Amino acid sequence: MTNTYILVPGSAPTGGLMPIAAQFGGTTTLVVIGDRSQAEAAAESGADRVVWFPTGSDEPAEAFASAVARLVASEPGPVLAGRDPASRVLLGAAAAALGAPVIVGAREVNAVADGYRVTAEVFGGIALRTTEVDGPVALLVDGGATVDGCPPAPVIEQPVVGLPIAQLSLQVDKGAVAHLGSAARVVAVGRGLRSQDDLSLVKELATALGAELGCTRPLAEGLDWLGRDRYIGISGQQIAPELYLALGISGQLQHIAGARRADVIVAVNTDEKAPIVAEADYLLVGDLYDVVPALTSAMGATP
Repeated sequence: MTNTYILVPGSAPTGGLMPIAAQFGGTTTLVVIGDRSQAEAAAESGADRVVWFPTGSDEPAEAFASAVARLVASEPGPVLAGRDPASRVLLGAAAAALGAPVIVGAREVNAVADGYRVTAEVFGGIALRTTEVDGPVALLVDGGATVDGCPPAPVIEQPVVGLPIAQLSLQVDKGAVAHLGSAARVVAVGRGLRSQDDLSLVKELATALGAELGCTRPLAEGLDWLGRDRYIGISGQQIAPELYLALGISGQLQHIAGARRADVIVAVNTDEKAPIVAEADYLLVGDLYDVVPALTSAMGATP
């Protein structure tokens, strides 16, 4: 029987990982590194069991990489993690301890005689590549929104002593961290916005829709209008919401690669031939300065 492991540092989302784990069959184990409440919350996401490594406030998740590797080695199987920063670091460290390759963007996995056949996204998601891996494999997958409300799985506590890494200092980002990867709705804005002051229009619409606010790379890295945790693209956030509303975004490949897995894409653009039109399910032709207030008003939250 295959044992599949999903690494969950803290409250990292797992919704996008569960379908990949299901492709292996067998038993799915969530490996939670955090506090008891996080372990108990993870237990309701549909896994067969939860192995919980309790962690203190001065113990980073990657300090548990060797303990995770020992757990996996005791009952070998593939290891999955999401694309959030903590999960990436933990998976990389655990894979190094296991001597396992890391494959990014896995979409389909099948067991073969001596290992696994993995189909994964390449070139920003515009192509798929299939490879065969002998022995253990670590997969980095879009986290997606966590599914909860399932019958709780048993939680097995695994205390660890003598961690090899100690936190010396902690510098907290003053801004709130955006969780676009697990959002059900995302409203994003591009260079069609003429001024940083006009972000209030977009924020009001996002609030009315109950959506997270995102942007294109230039607004985050060039203009610094929004934090870098909010830009969507190959090198930014990879999202898979139920609804993605793109305002004044041309839709270049770098951006589309991070958004094309949305269930429904609605574009608002003055250019009917913009690249994003080919990706959109619905197109509203018009200036976002006219369309956004109208949408906000229709949602019952008139600016």
